[in-house]
Amino acid sequence: QVQLVESGGGLVQAGGSLRLSCTASQNILRINTMGWYRQAPGKQRELVASVTSQGRTNYADSGKGRFTIYRDNAKNTLYLRMNVLKPEDTAVYYCNALVNAGVNRGDYWGPGTQVTVSS
Repeated sequence: QVQLVESGGGLVQAGGSLRLSCTASQNILRINTMGWYRQAPGKQRELVASVTSQGRTNYADSGKGRFTIYRDNAKNTLYLRMNVLKPEDTAVYYCNALVNAGVNRGDYWGPGTQVTVSS
């Protein structure tokens, strides 16, 4: 089992910045892909950004140029730096970890952290 705990959400004005953190209960070098997803009220959960253990990143179009995903392997922590936030970025943000093999093989989610962007 891999446990994930997010932090860093909150209320920010449009144009502001936030940094989300996701700390894993195990060495994240053993996690193949980690990512951030978000879910706004009445909408489906969607990918925001992901990064593989090799450092390959993928961003949804909505966050390109504004969001940066990165891993601190020494701290077993995943981050999402969000700049120039917009009201449409308001959502619950979830951390995800995908382990492809081994005893902890599986797809894991954190409980989520609320991000609210006011206009």
